[in-house]
Amino acid sequence: MKFPKTLFLTLFCLFVANVTFAQPGNFHDSRDKVSVSVQISHKSVVAGSDAIIAVILEHDEHWHSHTNDPQVPEILGDPEDYIATAIVFEVPEDSPLTFHTGYIQWPDVTVVKVGFTGEPVDYGVFSERAIIYIPVTIANDAKIGDANFVIKPIFQTCDDTTCLAPTPEPDEYGWDTYGMSETISIVAPENISSTQTSNIFDLFDGTVFSDIHAGIVAPSENVIKFDAFGIKFEINANGPLGLLLLLLVAMGGGFLLNLTPCVLPVIPIKIMSLSASASNRKQTFILGVWMMCGVMSLWVVIGVAIALVAGFTAINQLFQYPSFTIILGIFIGIMAIGMGGLFSIRLPNAVYKVNPKHDSWYGSFLFGVMTAVLSTPCTAPFMGAAAAWAATQSAILTLTVFGSIGFGMAFPYLVLATFPHLVDKMPRAGAASEVIKQVMGLFMLAAAVYFLGVGLSGLLQQEGAPPSRLYLWIVAGCVAASGIWLAWRTLQVAKKGFTKTIFVLVGLFLTVSSVIAGNRLTEDGPIDWAYYTPEILQEKLEEGDVVVLEFTAEWCLNCKWLESTVLHDSRVIEAFNAENVTPIKIDLTGNNVSGNALLHEVGGLRIPLLIIMGPDGEEDFRGDFYTVNQVLDAIKKSRNNE
Repeated sequence: MKFPKTLFLTLFCLFVANVTFAQPGNFHDSRDKVSVSVQISHKSVVAGSDAIIAVILEHDEHWHSHTNDPQVPEILGDPEDYIATAIVFEVPEDSPLTFHTGYIQWPDVTVVKVGFTGEPVDYGVFSERAIIYIPVTIANDAKIGDANFVIKPIFQTCDDTTCLAPTPEPDEYGWDTYGMSETISIVAPENISSTQTSNIFDLFDGTVFSDIHAGIVAPSENVIKFDAFGIKFEINANGPLGLLLLLLVAMGGGFLLNLTPCVLPVIPIKIMSLSASASNRKQTFILGVWMMCGVMSLWVVIGVAIALVAGFTAINQLFQYPSFTIILGIFIGIMAIGMGGLFSIRLPNAVYKVNPKHDSWYGSFLFGVMTAVLSTPCTAPFMGAAAAWAATQSAILTLTVFGSIGFGMAFPYLVLATFPHLVDKMPRAGAASEVIKQVMGLFMLAAAVYFLGVGLSGLLQQEGAPPSRLYLWIVAGCVAASGIWLAWRTLQVAKKGFTKTIFVLVGLFLTVSSVIAGNRLTEDGPIDWAYYTPEILQEKLEEGDVVVLEFTAEWCLNCKWLESTVLHDSRVIEAFNAENVTPIKIDLTGNNVSGNALLHEVGGLRIPLLIIMGPDGEEDFRGDFYTVNQVLDAIKKSRNNE
């Protein structure tokens, strides 16, 4: 029997490939042109001391790696396609070692000529012998023994025309063992040696340890990146100018909160109250100042909580506790009854003591507090990144940033109070004014029912299952009632035919649209969401699916708005429903323990948040305000990485 020639050649090629790639130094990736080694300044240390890790990249001649922050010329293509050099550590949870990656000392950049596109251009890289220094501190209560860890340098090596595959990410291609295992021994003081293992550490700037021990935030961690609807920029908060720019962005984000669906419905109520007192400029100004104080006080309280209360890290974290949401709904309901004029009905005397009248200082203050509270489920563009950065800073910086957000939100009301002629066209008294207040009161009552329903839904929610949305029909009923009341009362009080026609049509529109919205918001929707459990996510990644993670909640109106306008776009629906794509929803309406753990694991402090992961488990996209094209491009990129 003759041995098939094709089979022989196939086996021969497999044999040669196996022998070739099994040899040391043949990894079939960037390590083939770069030798990597690790040195530790002191192999033996005492508790409370410091050490330095040096990662040494020895590049072959004519080869180089991208820097930790590649500055890619436009002619060389999309910067996201360039793998930045990074250092990843794997340490046990109880490790006494802290790796201060924000204080990494990167090598000097070398400018080389590269010609990926045919025309050579200047490009900054790491080349030849590049040494990366990482400062390490040892806990004061560290026990004597070995502290083990794994260090994984991530980099991509290129010459002037081509690039090799980057080093494997953890678990990529099944190479779970990628990385170098190292040990720092913690010994008693009498067994310590102060001699460094190598003079290679002479180039390290040891003054960073004084900043580390003083609790000073690393300069690299003061760079805040902003991305909303594809508009990207970053601010370096080091120095007075950078901090000032950050505060201005925070103020701008606070101002934009007034345009979110959380706050927009109550603005006409305040404009009417200011209009009612517009003839008395002093009183109008005082009421506006008190409302500003109410808005700012809530944001300062949030800043204090984030700065001083352990475990409180995000603005909307309180909404994950149903009891808070229910209490908020009751508070808004009382305000709605008072502002809608229902306190004119004879009630027990005790009720009148809490009547939040708009023409009183405490009424304006409480209205400001309520307006700020209503804004907290929403995140305005650019504000979220500033708030997330502030949550990791000192108490003074945290309070300054959150105070700036509050001032930005309150500023429009202060302007209206300062220049009351801007609102003097609003009806100040009479039947028309009462109708508008009553309609706005019904809107606020809808908001109260909304928060009450969200709280009850959170109490009843089961992890891995969608929350109940039946309460939305009651919300829709309140809105429909406001439309019916507007149409009916307009026919009774309006004198001009044009006015009657316009406001009757508005009332009918509110009624019909609320019914349509109630039906749409309570249906399952066009996307076949899987609801998150750790097992589902692990299963889909093991199956090689592209995974879309949407962090959302019933109280997050921005989440619902993005879902209806972006994720329910026909092109996105088609992409989500494609083979090997699994959309997973992480609903944080209640105190979702596993969902919150995942949000913390991915480094998220706020929602909305959308993450798209490739089959290798690595992020290809992350955004809190995103566009249809961004989502489609990310899915395409993830599928190409399958």
